[in-house]
Amino acid sequence: MRVRGALQAAALLATALWATPLAAKSDGPIFHLKAFDNIPKNLNYFSDSDTVLFQDTDSKNVYRSDDHGVKWERVDAVPEGKAWLLFMHQFDSNRAYILTEGLTHWRTGDRGKSWDKFVSGAEMSMFRGDILQFHAADPDRILFNGMICEGILCQEVAQYTTDGFKTPAKELRKNTDGCWWAKSSDLFTTGSDDLDKNRILCIVRDAFSPFKQDQRLLISDNFFQASEESKDIQEFEPDLDMNKAAQGVVNIAVVKKYLLVATSSVNTDEMALFVTGDSKKWHRAVFPAGHDSHDHRVLQEAYTVLESTNYSIQIDVMTTRPSNPMGVMFTSNSNGTYFTENIEHTNRNPRGHVDFEKITGIQGIFLVNKVDNWEEVAKKPSTKKKVVSEITFDDGRAFESVTADGKRIHLHSVTELSNVGRVFSSPAPGLVMAIGNRGDYLKDYWEDGNLYVSDDAGKTWIKALDGPHKYEFGDQGSILVAVRDSKEADISEINYSLDHGLEWKKTTLPDGLKIRPYILTTTQESASLKFLLIGKTEKSPHWKVISIDFDGLHEATCKADDMEEWFARTDKDGKPTCLMGHTQSFPRRKKKVECFLKQEFKHPVSKTENCKCTDKDYECDFNFERDDDGKCVAKGPIIPPEGACRDAKPDDTFKGTSGYRKILGNTCESTKEMDDKYKDVERKCSDIGGKPSIPATDKVEQTQKSFKDDYDTWEKHYLERGDSSSTQGETIIMRGWKGSKVGPIYITEDHGKTWKAPKDLEDEKIVYIIPHQYFKDMVFFITAGKKVIYTTDRGRTFHSFKAPNELARDVFPLAFHPDKKHWLIWMGKKCENDDDCYAVASFTKDGGDHWQTASRYVRRCEFTGSSAYKYPDRKEEQIICLRHEREDKGKDNPMVLVSTNDWFDNEEIRGKNVKDFATMAEFLVVATEDTEKKTLQASASLDGTTFADARFPYGFEVPHQHAYTVLDSSTHAVNLFVATELAEGRTQGTILKSNSNGTSYVVSVKNVNCDDDFYVDFEKMLGLEGVALVNVVANADEKGSAPKKLQTKITHNDGSQWAYLSPPSHDEFGKFPCQSSGNEKCALHIHGYTERKDHGKTYSSHSAVGIMFAWGNVGDALGALKDAHTFMTTDAGLTWKRVRQGRWTWAIGDQGGVIVLMQTTAGGSKKTKSLLYSLDEGKSWQEHEFSSDEVAVWDVTTLRSGGSQNFLLWGKNSEGTFTMNLDFSGFSDRVCKHDDEADKSDYDIWSPKHPMQPDGCLFGHVSQYLRKKADRKCHNDFKLQPLYNTQNCTCTREDFECDYNYELDRVNQCSLVPGLQPNDPAAWCQQHPDAIEYHEPTGYRRIPLTTCVGGAAFDQESPVHPCRGHEDEFERKHAVSGFVLFLAILVPFALAGAAGWYVWRNWSGKFGQIRLGDQGASVFEADRPWVKYPVIALSAVVAVVGAVPLVVAAVWRSVSGLWSGAGGEGGRGRWSRLGGGGGNNNRRFTTRDSFARGSGDYAVVDDDEGELLGEDSDEEV
Repeated sequence: MRVRGALQAAALLATALWATPLAAKSDGPIFHLKAFDNIPKNLNYFSDSDTVLFQDTDSKNVYRSDDHGVKWERVDAVPEGKAWLLFMHQFDSNRAYILTEGLTHWRTGDRGKSWDKFVSGAEMSMFRGDILQFHAADPDRILFNGMICEGILCQEVAQYTTDGFKTPAKELRKNTDGCWWAKSSDLFTTGSDDLDKNRILCIVRDAFSPFKQDQRLLISDNFFQASEESKDIQEFEPDLDMNKAAQGVVNIAVVKKYLLVATSSVNTDEMALFVTGDSKKWHRAVFPAGHDSHDHRVLQEAYTVLESTNYSIQIDVMTTRPSNPMGVMFTSNSNGTYFTENIEHTNRNPRGHVDFEKITGIQGIFLVNKVDNWEEVAKKPSTKKKVVSEITFDDGRAFESVTADGKRIHLHSVTELSNVGRVFSSPAPGLVMAIGNRGDYLKDYWEDGNLYVSDDAGKTWIKALDGPHKYEFGDQGSILVAVRDSKEADISEINYSLDHGLEWKKTTLPDGLKIRPYILTTTQESASLKFLLIGKTEKSPHWKVISIDFDGLHEATCKADDMEEWFARTDKDGKPTCLMGHTQSFPRRKKKVECFLKQEFKHPVSKTENCKCTDKDYECDFNFERDDDGKCVAKGPIIPPEGACRDAKPDDTFKGTSGYRKILGNTCESTKEMDDKYKDVERKCSDIGGKPSIPATDKVEQTQKSFKDDYDTWEKHYLERGDSSSTQGETIIMRGWKGSKVGPIYITEDHGKTWKAPKDLEDEKIVYIIPHQYFKDMVFFITAGKKVIYTTDRGRTFHSFKAPNELARDVFPLAFHPDKKHWLIWMGKKCENDDDCYAVASFTKDGGDHWQTASRYVRRCEFTGSSAYKYPDRKEEQIICLRHEREDKGKDNPMVLVSTNDWFDNEEIRGKNVKDFATMAEFLVVATEDTEKKTLQASASLDGTTFADARFPYGFEVPHQHAYTVLDSSTHAVNLFVATELAEGRTQGTILKSNSNGTSYVVSVKNVNCDDDFYVDFEKMLGLEGVALVNVVANADEKGSAPKKLQTKITHNDGSQWAYLSPPSHDEFGKFPCQSSGNEKCALHIHGYTERKDHGKTYSSHSAVGIMFAWGNVGDALGALKDAHTFMTTDAGLTWKRVRQGRWTWAIGDQGGVIVLMQTTAGGSKKTKSLLYSLDEGKSWQEHEFSSDEVAVWDVTTLRSGGSQNFLLWGKNSEGTFTMNLDFSGFSDRVCKHDDEADKSDYDIWSPKHPMQPDGCLFGHVSQYLRKKADRKCHNDFKLQPLYNTQNCTCTREDFECDYNYELDRVNQCSLVPGLQPNDPAAWCQQHPDAIEYHEPTGYRRIPLTTCVGGAAFDQESPVHPCRGHEDEFERKHAVSGFVLFLAILVPFALAGAAGWYVWRNWSGKFGQIRLGDQGASVFEADRPWVKYPVIALSAVVAVVGAVPLVVAAVWRSVSGLWSGAGGEGGRGRWSRLGGGGGNNNRRFTTRDSFARGSGDYAVVDDDEGELLGEDSDEEV
């Protein structure tokens, strides 16, 4: 249960008003009532006891009863209204926990008799529900998943205790996304007692990226502490994916004896599941090949791990649209890695619940609901499901109908919960109850539901009572209790049966009480004669908790002859039959005997006897299914034994599966007949998945596809796949254009080797093809009408929905959510008549099946909620819209910015007179016009709720008609381009860079070139942190209409400093006009973003780290494009070389392992028949002739991620247009491997240089990347992550920025903004409860994501004070002994005197000058007394001034206030101005305020690399 959301919706205090024990008839149960103002929730029994707790979430209180609900008391140890969450210990039936909003919580170890405080060290996390994680073997070992918030930024942290919170919790690890004990299940073991005791798994967020795709799994066996030998945290990343780690870890699940880890990746919502049985050896879970009716991909929020067995995992995967979902259930093999399909078309609901439940305590029996009309539901989600119920007695091998009196019945299950606990069964052996109906399919619960009972584990059923009921089992099935369900408070009686439901008796509630039943429950063992009924009445107090005691019904206690041995399954003659290889029986009371067991806390124990194996004990193996004759036949590739067919030919054989396997967990005794029948058989290597290793051919394989249509250009959409994708294809969607005419749509899954035209799109007039911004498996095909066709599986299948409104001209129709694939915003228009149209935004939460209006008269809306950003007020559902203040077309109707966190049930205006807004990384930047000052004001927000005005450098103002462009801001700072010159042909501006919350700016670079639409010559080097290029206007001060003189500059430290590009040396193509190391008169200049026709093209690739191509020239300025040559760098822009004369088009594949250069029409070339390629990062080039005749090539492309070995040519020949696939996989025969021994490794470790950083560090570290060695004949793994390691650096000024409400002043120091106050420094103690002291604000704070260690501490160079409650520890820490104080005072004076004497003895010069060979006398000679003693005095003063801060540092904390303003560690105290203190004054202060994090994974925006703010937009629709 989530803390906020699930609990915070509550309101008033629950007060117990009256409690009266009321006896019914002498032969009936006894009732005890207690009334409450609010609904009791989270009701929990302590196992093996009558003690029960519940939570009043409205008034935030917890109540306890130790007599099964007869009497109730509030847990008064917890202050009134402070109980936010009640947690029961998972493995200790005596323990429970009450959590509060703060750091102090309560625990009990005696079932609530007493409660003790404990300190967690962090607040409970608001981002997750599993706050406490328990150790299965040691109840004292508990993990606390919490959070620490500073301002609006919250970071999740994990705490731990090994003594059950008897002492305050200790910090485990910061920046987590949940931690778990390896031993989180009784059945799980690592195989080592020590590891079982200590091993912890944590999902850890990346230090430089907030995105879940960069999260990793880390394991520690010593609580993530540093060892004695090393200061590094002792943690390791397991090899999830065979022999390598996997990133993107989003969740961990503990299932019986298995641990499951789910990972995600960019570009897809498909997840990879990794399974382990010991936390040491991991495997990726493999699902069988999909069918035409559904695929088997595991998608985010589309799979449910079901109640599994001790010997397999069961998972249900959603296969249809979320508004009316269905699924497929799979069961794993014994190690949890290979799954086979059990049931198709399972019934699910949108919350992920599946109609599936096992019969408690009995192996192999479970009930499931399926959708009978699945084809109609799949085609049309609004179709009402026809749900049918089935039961299996052999763990899903075969299913049969559920019947009562020989007629089929159907049962309401998990998707329609009407009570707490299990739906059908309890520990009572063989007893099952359910609400259902007779007929062909399941009908309405209220209108058609009746109570059915089975006492043979679901084999046969009887109708027990008319109408729907809530029901429970007691005394191990000796008594059944049911109360009629109702929507009104009109129920005045209960029903009970003592003979397995054959006969029922009624008992009236006392005093004419009528309730609407909510909960009927009993102890966990279902062995008690006492029950709890919770209901609501019409009279206040509305909620009644009724204790029902049946103990007085019978005097007799059951004896041995009152019991029977009940078998879980029998044949027609009543003889026991085998189930899962054995018979299973339980002792239970005979149906008609009148006695009670009265064994309240005793659990039923089963007896088993093994049987001989038969055909029924075998099932189809992985990728096999039964055909119409019942035989298991292959439906997918056969999985060979490890090592088989590795170097084999296709006709070679191996011993492989017969297609059958013994049902997992089946205990039957083997026979020779069965062993011979199902033994392994000879299989061909050609039958296995994948293809045998093929030797390298050292050739380029090419495949051409010709199209008869005469097109001018191609519209093409690459669908990048994610690391977690199970498919290996490379999908492209394209269509040809000739003028305004468009050709058919084609799709390829093999990078253009074959193309197909989908029939679903043949007769449709497609206006737009729009791939999902975040999930590339999903593509939308927008028609001219309201019909929208889409695919979720890269064009294999298609679906459609009806848009809520017509398309609006010049408005992009769709907005996407970064986490929720099916959450969409549609921008359209609504017309009251032909002349009265306005824009409307609508949203859907189910992929277009249902729409709701978001806002009218709107310009645009965006989802701004994201799991990546941990801000309390930035909810997942957050939407921001720019719309008119009123819903009319009046002239005086300014634009306002509105936001909502609840789908527009409530909305807030966040800004008025808004020109536009932009989202970039975590920032929301808004441009607002100040109508009085006639200026344009920028403001920024991190949570979409609080917007702070951007403070520009002194004297920097923006006239209102100018524009902002938000550039790529992927380093936790906004790069904001501000246009400062608007004259046509002279447009330019300044790039400002913000601090980490986007509010305070400094100048990064001036006079940056932009075009008339304010797109900027600004280019990040993809895959690297801190490297970017700009073109600046060198003649910015020239007046008139002189053409711009552009020069290129590069930064290697994220905009702090800029330099010219060093020109290459003269080469085989000729000499350059000049040579230098890069200056304003001679440098390399390159053509930028504003000159690119295709804005989707980039200079670099994410995965080819440090490699960049460009068109340009050497000289004093950028020349004409037609005269440009092609240049490249392999060291991130430090050095360049010319690779070809003229303009060649480049494409980078295999993460830089293959580079293709091509003369295309885009580069000015008309026709060609050959291309160049390099396999060694441009050191050498080979020519490949792809055509016998010269043809016009329009473009050469590959995956933008740079991970493919395939390239595609697009062009035109004499026969028409064509595409040609070029496959370079023939140049390698294996995947490259990294080894820690450099000689064995296929990779070099390369670190980019930051030449303007004194230590080469950026963001507190040096990054190391893997780059393939040029001489290695291998290819890069698609999932290779180039970033190999980071090494932390010592902290310097660059690792600090101005604190909240501080900004850089004229001398580049952080000063308090006039009129504002610094943050309360004492809040540090609240946020860090283990801290014993805090510092006064210095004006500086660490950049949030710097990783530097040691060195400068600009945020701590100020007086320090004790945290409340830690005064004694503070005094002990800062106490100074008398002897130390004596030395601290005496030694500096002694040293000062000695230094003065030394200077006097050796000084023979003159003040202010040095002269050589001067023999003349001087009035300033050293032996003159007016020189001799002043020098000594001056030297002593200087030395003392240097020493006094050291003295102060030793004593001033103990004498607070005595040395006012004297900063003991240098910094901004008075001593620092004299150059005598702290040692930090010689540090260079740069002009940048914040250049925070550096992720190698910069965002790339296809259609608008920068977002423009401040422009007037055409709002016509």
